[in-house]
Amino acid sequence: MEALKQGADALFILLGAVMVLAMHAGFAFLELGTVRQKNQVNALVKILVDFSISTVVYFLVGYGVAYGTHFFVSAETLASRNGYELVKFFFLLTFAAAIPAIISGGIAERARFWPQLIATAVIVGFVYPFFEGIAWNQHFGVQAWIKALTGEEFHDFAGSVVVHAVGGWIALPAVILLGSRANRYRKDGAISAHPPSNIPFLALGAWILVVGWFGFNVMSAQTLDKISGLVAVNSLMAMVGGTLAALVLGKNDPGFVHNGPLAGLVAVCAGSDLMHPIGALVVGAVAGAIFVTMFTLTQNRWKIDDVLGVWPLHGLCGTWGGVAAGLFGSTALGGLGGVSLGAQVLGTAFGVLWAAFGGLVVYGLLKKLVGLRLSQEEEFDGADLSIHQIRATPDREVTW
Repeated sequence: MEALKQGADALFILLGAVMVLAMHAGFAFLELGTVRQKNQVNALVKILVDFSISTVVYFLVGYGVAYGTHFFVSAETLASRNGYELVKFFFLLTFAAAIPAIISGGIAERARFWPQLIATAVIVGFVYPFFEGIAWNQHFGVQAWIKALTGEEFHDFAGSVVVHAVGGWIALPAVILLGSRANRYRKDGAISAHPPSNIPFLALGAWILVVGWFGFNVMSAQTLDKISGLVAVNSLMAMVGGTLAALVLGKNDPGFVHNGPLAGLVAVCAGSDLMHPIGALVVGAVAGAIFVTMFTLTQNRWKIDDVLGVWPLHGLCGTWGGVAAGLFGSTALGGLGGVSLGAQVLGTAFGVLWAAFGGLVVYGLLKKLVGLRLSQEEEFDGADLSIHQIRATPDREVTW
């Protein structure tokens, strides 16, 4: 029976890893559909190469920073318990690799390729796993301090703060340091529209992310005996709540409609194992409203050229999700309890401050030392030709 349980657990978390791996295709197509046609190839290549860099760095460094373990042992040792520890690494890697995938959408269309890969290595090797270890592995006694102060530890079941808020808040200084796309904001005060290049691809990316998210959330249990149908239904309710709020506030704009479910899912991650489904619906709806409102504000009023709106979507909705777990996870609002609003505020604030600081240091140093941005001519030609020497579609078909 023990061997059967070990095999079942390994299979369970492997399926979760594969589902979250598929989400990276969602990141790629969401970005591809949003950017202009001359930058579509770059969107696809960035996500794949960022994931590859993340894998190597997280295997060699980042996983050890977060969990204090390493894989420099014999293959026989690694294969014990059906290789569960290796598959667990695979699962958690897909979370870590989501950080550069999130950032990619904010800095799209004008960022240089190689400096971003350097940033990916540093972020996945240290910045992200440093906070991951604090939130999920009791590092440095921070959780114990929060519990002593508030009565409960900081709770983030599937990464509203650890993954999404951290990714979004790292992206914000990167976007600001990089500057807006050429001719996006004109000197006369006019704003040049840069509409999505392909709504079907944008929608495809959103749907792939939505489906994979059920692996992201449900499989965060990490073993089969801890699986919870509550997590699945809460994820579903938050998804539709975000969609409907974005539909109404976004005035039926397809870009908002297809990012609405993502906003809801970002927000519900932290407390998806604690909330009542009605609470999850409310959390998702608030997140959808946050995304539409703040995306419009950052783009039009503050003139922060965050191409995919990753700071509102992941940074702010993830922050809301961390706090919301303390509200709707409480028994007073229909949740299972065992969570404190004070602990959630403290843990969320720590994650936000660390991510913003890390993003400022990493991208600030890269800007000073090697530069972050394509030249004016390269940006005009597009990242596809400037970096990869090929467009997404040929200017003309080859004829015989």
